[in-house]
Parts: sequence; C-alpha cells; structure tokens
Amino acid sequence: MRALDVLVTDFHHRTQRLALGHFAMNANYLLELYESGYRDFAGIHLCGVNLSQRILVDVSLHHANLLGANLGRAFLTKANLIDANLHRIDGSFAKLSEANLQRAQLSKANLRGAFMVKSDLSEAQLSGANLSYANLRGATLRGANLCGTNLCGANLRGADLRHANASWANLSGARLSGAALGRTLLDDVDLEGAYLNGVNLQGMDLSGTNLKEAKLNGARLDNVNLTSSNLSFATLREASLKRTNLTGANMTGAILWHAKMQQVDLTRADLSRANLAGAFLDVVSIEGTEFTDAILPRSAQPELYERATGVTRWSNRSTLETLEACQFVDPTSL
Repeated sequence: MRALDVLVTDFHHRTQRLALGHFAMNANYLLELYESGYRDFAGIHLCGVNLSQRILVDVSLHHANLLGANLGRAFLTKANLIDANLHRIDGSFAKLSEANLQRAQLSKANLRGAFMVKSDLSEAQLSGANLSYANLRGATLRGANLCGTNLCGANLRGADLRHANASWANLSGARLSGAALGRTLLDDVDLEGAYLNGVNLQGMDLSGTNLKEAKLNGARLDNVNLTSSNLSFATLREASLKRTNLTGANMTGAILWHAKMQQVDLTRADLSRANLAGAFLDVVSIEGTEFTDAILPRSAQPELYERATGVTRWSNRSTLETLEACQFVDPTSL
C-alpha cells in the first residue's frame, strides 16, 4: 500500500471514531498528509496551529476551526476556507489570492500586507480586523462586515464592496478606484488621502466624513450628503456634484477644475483657497459661505453676488466681502 493510502486510511479511521467537527489535528500530521497529495481537511480543528510560511496551495479547510492560528506568510492560494473560523489568526503577508473565504469568521484577524487578489470574502465577518496595506484588488467583499476594520493603505481597486458594512472603518490612503460601492454603509468612515477616482458614490450619506486630501477625480457624487465633511485639499477634477449637499463642509484648498456643480448647497461651507476654475457652478445657497482667495469661474459671478447672504463662521466676515477677496477667471485664461 502506498504511503498516501496509509496516511489517508489512518486519517479516515480517526475521523470516523470522532465526529469530524471535533477532530483535532496537529500541524505535522496535516503537512504530512498534504505533502503526500491529500487536500480535503474540511471541519478539522487546528486552533492555535503554527503554519507560518507553509505551502498549502488549493487546500480545503471548509468549516475548519483555525482560531488563533499562525498563518503568517503562508501560501494559501486558491484555498477553500468557506465558513472557516479564522478569528484572531495571524495571517500577515499570507498569500490568499483567489481563496474562497465566503462567510469566514475573520473578526480581529491580522491580515496586514496579505496578498488577497481576486479572493472571495462575500459575507465574511471582518469586524476589527487588520487589513492595512493588504492587496485586495478585484476581491469580492459583497455583504461583508467591515465595521471598524483597518484598511489603511489597502489596494481595493476593482473590488466589489456592494452591500458591505464599512462603518467606522479606516480607509485612509486606500486605493478604491474602480471599486463597486453600491449600497455600501460608510458611516463615520475615515477616507483621508483615499484614492476614489471615478468611483460612483451617488446618493450616499457621507456627512461628517473625513475626505481630506482624497483623490476624487471624475467621481460621481450626485445627490450625496456631504454636510460637515472634510474635503480640504481634496482633488475633484471633473467630478460630478449635482444636487450635492455641502452644507458646513470644509473645502479649503480643494481642486474642483471643471467640476459639475449644479444645484449644490454651499451654506456655511469653507471654500477659501479652493480652485473651481472651469467649473459649472449653479448654487442653491451660499449663505455664510467663505470664498477668500478662491478661484471661481467668471460665468458664475453674477449669480454668486446675487445670492450672497450672511456672515461666515470661518472668518466672521460677510459672504459678499469674501467674494470680493477671491479671483474670477475665464476658461480661456486657464
């Protein structure tokens, strides 16, 4: 009998004596079976096991219990981890590209720097997990729980985040260009310095959100609630902000070249030093709005002077006075 047959027969005898869901296995036995060609380890218990830097490509750990396991720098490409318990694992810099992690329990897991390109994390539990600087390009996170997840600097380009709950998540510096964000919950999320070029955020509630220095070039922000948000020094070249609510928003130094800003509400917003050259600007309200040192399209000058009312809370001057301290330019002068 071949060595693999002996190992597999022994494994089957053990799992038959015990319910599969309660079968515990040590790392050496698992690796011996794997190296002999066995791949199906569904339902086994590997709590606290050390598989750091081990190669387990295409392994099946469906419904396995790996609570607190060390998977740092392990190779788990195309692994089946559906419904697996990966709570509090150390998977830092692990290779998990094209892995199936549907409904996996990954709360408080450490996946810093993990390579998870095209992995499937649909409905996975990732609350409190550390995914900072992870590569999740093209990954599926549809319906995932990302509450309080650290995604600082993560690559999420082209990822599917529809219906995910990313409330209180840290997405500062994250790359989200091309990501699908339909019906994603982003309450109190941190998007400082995030790359959101071309992203569709239409109709979302981003009130109070930190978007300082975010890249939103070509983004669709129509009907978005951005009241009291921080957009200071953000870049929104050719972005669409139709019917967007920017009441009380901090837009100091923001770049809005050629942005489409029809029927926007700029009540009490701060646009000091903002650059709106070439923008299509049609405002609903500029009561108490700050424009000091801003660059504005000359075509909007008559309407702005007509609508200017109130005193700004930023410099305690009248809106009209701040308009007189800005620069109106023609498109031909750009």
